[in-house]
Amino acid sequence: MISPSLFFPLFLFLHLTLSHAQLRVDYYHNSCPDVESIVRSAVKQKFRQTFVTAPATLRLFFHDCFVRGCDASVMLASRNYTEEKDNSDNLSLAGDGFDTVIKAKAAVDSVPHCRNKVSCADILALAARDVIALTGGPSYAVELGRLDGRISTKASVRHHLPHPDFKLDKLKPMFDSHGLTVTDLVALSGAHTIGFSHCTRLSKRIYSFKSKSNIDPTLNLAYARQLRKMCPQNVDPRMAIEMDPATPQIFDNMYYKNLQRGKGLFTSDQSLLTDARSRHIVNMFASNNTAFEKAFVAAITKLGRIGVRTGKHGEIRHDCAVVNKII
Repeated sequence: MISPSLFFPLFLFLHLTLSHAQLRVDYYHNSCPDVESIVRSAVKQKFRQTFVTAPATLRLFFHDCFVRGCDASVMLASRNYTEEKDNSDNLSLAGDGFDTVIKAKAAVDSVPHCRNKVSCADILALAARDVIALTGGPSYAVELGRLDGRISTKASVRHHLPHPDFKLDKLKPMFDSHGLTVTDLVALSGAHTIGFSHCTRLSKRIYSFKSKSNIDPTLNLAYARQLRKMCPQNVDPRMAIEMDPATPQIFDNMYYKNLQRGKGLFTSDQSLLTDARSRHIVNMFASNNTAFEKAFVAAITKLGRIGVRTGKHGEIRHDCAVVNKII
């Protein structure tokens, strides 16, 4: 008999193994052999229009996978605003991420033999890889074969996404539940090297922290003063700033070097250095960009295997924002 303490890890292992068993790099070899070059071309064109394409697409992929799995359910929209994208945690997702997937889907479907053969979930996974490469990060083989989900609810987002004020004690169980390690957590956080944030998400750290100066003491004081200038009190809530003050448009290991200098924008960023369980990983990535890239590729590949839809549990959406009509 399996002990209760071993049941959950075993169940999680079996679930993760079975859910991504259908994924393979050459999944569209026969049905749409040029899918990767088609998506890459569409993403590159969108990227040329605005740099926001990169962080927006990458963040969209993460938010999709962490809620109901990598099934493009975050793309679904409705007139009564009850979908995942309508949850307050997702309202800050930039429209350029959605637009990137929609444009790439249109490009794929414009090829007759590819029409309605490639899922929105797979296009999002490919687009995430492509924006990383376009900003100087690693390119890697993307496992394909995900189906699109048919369910998307605002309520399903609750308690499934990391918050800026989370420390490792809250972050670790969230990543554990998806089979992701602390190393994966730290590596994926490195995506903030090209990220941006609305001022409202960091105001507590620079204006109302419980300290003599009202500034979080783990935050570099000079940097905190700089943030106050960029994000004055009562600033327009739509105002956003770059998360990496040094190389904001390059996918590199500068994020970790910033943490060493007390320049992690969120508590969830800076806590990776202040917590002994993750500090050595931060320091390793800060000193070795190759190690960071290798760990990031491994982590985002594992991320892409979360909750994969198969068979009757999914479909290939004709429109990424709408579930297919049952005829």
